[in-house]
Amino acid sequence: MQVCGTVAMVTGGLSGLGRAAARRLLDDGAQVLLVGRPRPDAQAIAAALGNGARFVAADVTSEEQVAEAVDRAAGLGPLRVVVCCAGINGFGRVLGRRGPLPLAAFTRLVQVNLVGTFNVLRLATQHMARLEPVDGERGVVVCTASIAAFDGQVGQVAYAAAKAGIVGLTLPAARDLAEHRIRVVTIAPGVFETPMLRDLPEAVRDSVARQPPHPNRLGRPEEYASLVAHVVGNSMLNGETIRLDAALRLAAR
Repeated sequence: MQVCGTVAMVTGGLSGLGRAAARRLLDDGAQVLLVGRPRPDAQAIAAALGNGARFVAADVTSEEQVAEAVDRAAGLGPLRVVVCCAGINGFGRVLGRRGPLPLAAFTRLVQVNLVGTFNVLRLATQHMARLEPVDGERGVVVCTASIAAFDGQVGQVAYAAAKAGIVGLTLPAARDLAEHRIRVVTIAPGVFETPMLRDLPEAVRDSVARQPPHPNRLGRPEEYASLVAHVVGNSMLNGETIRLDAALRLAAR
């Protein structure tokens, strides 16, 4: 699919992987609507990306707010690309020193990371299905999981479960949407230079950065964005989860 002249919507687009994906899509000629939580510098971030970038505040778990964001994107032109990067992190063992993991903590992670992704997927593709096909397809949705979906570590039970859910929905969603000529692909990043990682203590961050076999460093958001661009452009990529992890397999802890 050609990105130039289309509209892309990127959730979690104000920072990290989402911001890098938005910049790449802009460079490739799309107009981009950044979707995220309200913050004072949101409009400034969008303006810094370029004239084709706009921001709208929305909670990905809200049906009404996501529907409004999709309508806003569709008002800019044909919405053919959606990148789902919105998500939160969290840690806690099934049974910790203070007792079992609070159900609310588990539910919150699943609600934002998994249910939020599905909410965006279903409402965005409802719009895409009305578009005229171009080169045999109407649109593509790129979801973001994590290698924790496969190699969840101690304390990652909620996060890993939510990301594994994204992996699990990828193929059936692609099959559901095949009749509408809409593709669904998931990227499962390893350890990347993102705000989530920068919040860790320096010693922990340095230790994490040494884990990938080759290249032996943290991934760069631009490398995630490059894969997003390839997924959008390669029509044979569908129903697949792609690990982007420099051959990293997480240890138990």
